[in-house]
Amino acid sequence: MSGLLGASTCPGPGEASDPTPPLCAKFREPLTEARFQQLFGDTELEPELFSGPAWRRHCRQWKWRARACWGPGAWRLLLARLPPLRWLPYYRWRAWLLGDAVAGVTVGIVHVPQGMAFALLTSVPPVFGLYTSFFPVLIYTLLGTGRHLSTGTFAVLSLMTGSAVERLVPEPLGGNLSGIQREQLDAQRVGAASALAFGSGALMLGMFVLQLGVLSTFLSEPVVKALTSGAALHVLVSQLPSLLGLPLPRQIGCFALFKTLAAVLTALPRSSPAELTISALSLALLVPIKELNVRFRDRLPTPIPGEIVLVLLASVLCFTSSLDTRYNVQIVGLLPGGFLQPHLPNLAELPRILADSLPIALVTFAVSVSLASIYADKYSYTIDSNQELLAHGISNLISSLFSCFPNSATLATTSLLVDAGGNTQLAGLFSCIVVLSVLLWLGPFFHYLPKAVLACINISSMRQMFFQMQELPQLWRISRVDFAVWMVTWVAVVILSVDLGLAVGVVFSMMTVVCRTQRVQCLALGLAEGTELYRPLRESHKLLQVPGLCILSYPTPLYFGTCGQFRRTLLQHLGLGEGGRETPKTDGPSDAVAEPVRVVVLDCSGVTFADAAGAREAVQLASRCRDAGIHLLLAQCNASVLGTLTQAGLLDGVTPEQLFVSVQDAAVHALERLVRDSSKGSGIQEVLG
Repeated sequence: MSGLLGASTCPGPGEASDPTPPLCAKFREPLTEARFQQLFGDTELEPELFSGPAWRRHCRQWKWRARACWGPGAWRLLLARLPPLRWLPYYRWRAWLLGDAVAGVTVGIVHVPQGMAFALLTSVPPVFGLYTSFFPVLIYTLLGTGRHLSTGTFAVLSLMTGSAVERLVPEPLGGNLSGIQREQLDAQRVGAASALAFGSGALMLGMFVLQLGVLSTFLSEPVVKALTSGAALHVLVSQLPSLLGLPLPRQIGCFALFKTLAAVLTALPRSSPAELTISALSLALLVPIKELNVRFRDRLPTPIPGEIVLVLLASVLCFTSSLDTRYNVQIVGLLPGGFLQPHLPNLAELPRILADSLPIALVTFAVSVSLASIYADKYSYTIDSNQELLAHGISNLISSLFSCFPNSATLATTSLLVDAGGNTQLAGLFSCIVVLSVLLWLGPFFHYLPKAVLACINISSMRQMFFQMQELPQLWRISRVDFAVWMVTWVAVVILSVDLGLAVGVVFSMMTVVCRTQRVQCLALGLAEGTELYRPLRESHKLLQVPGLCILSYPTPLYFGTCGQFRRTLLQHLGLGEGGRETPKTDGPSDAVAEPVRVVVLDCSGVTFADAAGAREAVQLASRCRDAGIHLLLAQCNASVLGTLTQAGLLDGVTPEQLFVSVQDAAVHALERLVRDSSKGSGIQEVLG
């Protein structure tokens, strides 16, 4: 019989062995779950920690964790929460220090103009972008696990924060504000932005306490890339008024992108020729430098800092030509030196900004963890997603005390840091030194910097996000579902807004997962001759199908969303209709005669979990099989599924002798039963060879 029924026997001394060894080589009886536990299971008593009522177990766990805060446990906790204590003793000073210093200074030079540019995107004065490029970078250096991650101002977060700030603190309708009124408005907007940073940081700390680092898996790669690509288009459109010198109010809410385009087209005749010329020249300088940095990345010792070159040239040109007074070009103005006194944001605003803080926290965490994971995989080290929650939570929380707005890892500066030769988080300290020197001493040099230049820096920094659309053809070939997730998220972000688009993308992504579990088909398996392997019958007509035996594989979780399909498909295969026994469905050749099923083997290896509804459905299936005279065998149930089915009453209709460790063991038992109980036993043996 192709060795299958002979799997529990071996040839005698005078018998010739079967030349097909896969089954004859296995000299053992079919193993049930109970027998397997007797032979290989751990029969020792459970540790004391896992005995007794649940509340006592939790109390013991918390006591053990409290003890871990003393002595050696405290040192281990400190090592886990302060990563520099782990990597700094093994730092290769001669090999890595120069690379970290060069990379840190390069990134710091870019942080200065980029921080001021993203501050305008956040609707706060430029100097607060410098604060946000200093404090978060310093804190992440001490707490972060991403060795190549660069944090600071991020365009997507600045856009989301700016929309919330404009809604919370709108500009008066007249628009003609005096100097004092403008200062008061800016102070209120800075307070709202720092309150958003405080709220998002508090939410991430709460997620860390609950160990919710696993939430990063719900923001899939297509969702994150579509979100950033759609947000890049929002950034581009929002900067058009600054590029053209049009004093237009910022549009917020749904359809803001189209409202802004309509307002720009309407006011286009009133654009400033001077600022339009500055924008064109700035982009003509920045875009080629960006391309040179990408094309000659391996040949350049360090990327060309095009932003700082542009800032210096534009500031000198504006100062020498008096563009601000002669042509009314908008400039940055005075950058106050030093830092503001730390203070708590207005906590009364927290209820109002909570709905905005949640998507900001999720985007911060998702972008930072995904970016850190990319470089961790590339350079063969690991990151801790829960520690990343702690790092970014504390970073946003503490920096909000210094009037910073929400921050996260950034795509452009992270790529720049790696290209410049950065090796560890120590590069962040050198970046902080550059930003600190600007805040303390070099701020006056940026007084005459045109705001149109900052708008050009914002647009050019979106380069990587726009180019993510080049991956769409490959994504279409790999997975049409992921392509649909990408497109739905992108369209929602562009048409609605960034936060609503994020919600639509996450919901649609989860819906595709649920729909795919409901579209999984139950497969009938057949035996590959000469082996003990079972494959779907539809794959080959050469697979053996034993009369009276049905082996089914159900490769999806058994929960409330799939239990209806589970019932219908299994009853079809078993020939159990509403009115009694029917002709069973077969996946074999079309001319095959379907005989009544007497033994069914259900392969549960693909059932990763089962809920109460699914467990009850399995119990009802066992009851219907018993009433119809069908012997039901379950194979390869994991412990969680088996525990759920047992609690639902499965063992009332299924004995432990019907639970097997593998499909092969269950099939051997089923065939032995058919041969023993059936008058057609000789016919079955002929089928099997």
